[in-house]
Amino acid sequence: MTEDTSTPVAGIGELAERTGVSVRTIRFYCDSGVLDYRRTGAGHRIFDLPAAIDQLLLVRRLRALDVPLPTIVRVLGGAESLGTAVAVERAAVEAELDALRWRRAALLAIEHASPGERTERVALLAAAHDRDTVLDTLVALWRPILGPLPGGLFDSFIDMHAPLPGEPAPEHVLAYAELSVLATDTDVKTAMAHQIWRSNRADVGDQRQLVTAVAQACEAAAPLVAAAEKPRAGTVLDQYVAAHAAARGRRDTPRFRRELLVGATDPDPRLQRYWRLTAQVTGVTATIGAIHHWMFDALHCSVRTE
Repeated sequence: MTEDTSTPVAGIGELAERTGVSVRTIRFYCDSGVLDYRRTGAGHRIFDLPAAIDQLLLVRRLRALDVPLPTIVRVLGGAESLGTAVAVERAAVEAELDALRWRRAALLAIEHASPGERTERVALLAAAHDRDTVLDTLVALWRPILGPLPGGLFDSFIDMHAPLPGEPAPEHVLAYAELSVLATDTDVKTAMAHQIWRSNRADVGDQRQLVTAVAQACEAAAPLVAAAEKPRAGTVLDQYVAAHAAARGRRDTPRFRRELLVGATDPDPRLQRYWRLTAQVTGVTATIGAIHHWMFDALHCSVRTE
């Protein structure tokens, strides 16, 4: 570009002197497309004042906060507001802090282990080396099982049964590591699906209706499970069985109740371990698994008394 004498200008040396930014750095910003400039007829860089000073000072201050140059370019070009850019960077920093807290807890878990346990603990924690890996693993377990569930309800289920703590303790990371190992076990996946759906899932006509109705029955049973009340026949179990019967086009009969018990996986020690770990990380004893096990025992009671 040629020089426009109607606007106050400064050469690169003067701009460096007035802002405290080195000539070399100013050249770099120019070549990177961060800083606007023009050229004289002789080819020297010149900068419009006071805009160049304002731009350069903003660049220097944002770089001092480790804001990336591409973000700064968008801010200077008006493609992104300063407020938005700062909010995005803050969110990125928070994600980094979350990752560091998780890593710190994992390292503490190894450090606190006895010498004979450390190698095994390292292997276990490799399954949960970061928060995102844990979440992805648990979502991969539950997505096929609860596929009919609407997206918002599925997300709520994950939030309730796999809440990732902001300040994880070593025991949290260890629990999530073991949950991750269980969640990738094919046999556990099969057993978990059977616990949730009971027998003959293929006979279910409206899977979303069943999931919704069973969730309502589980909600009614939750206070009983939390209070450690003994499983028993009654209205709560009737609601649960009615949900399964309606979804299969059947009636609640003694025969149907016995069919629901066929191949039950509730006593599987791996499932019981999964739900104990879930209770540990959530602080909630009435997990979905505990409630389904309560229903399983209540079904047995109802069949025996008929």
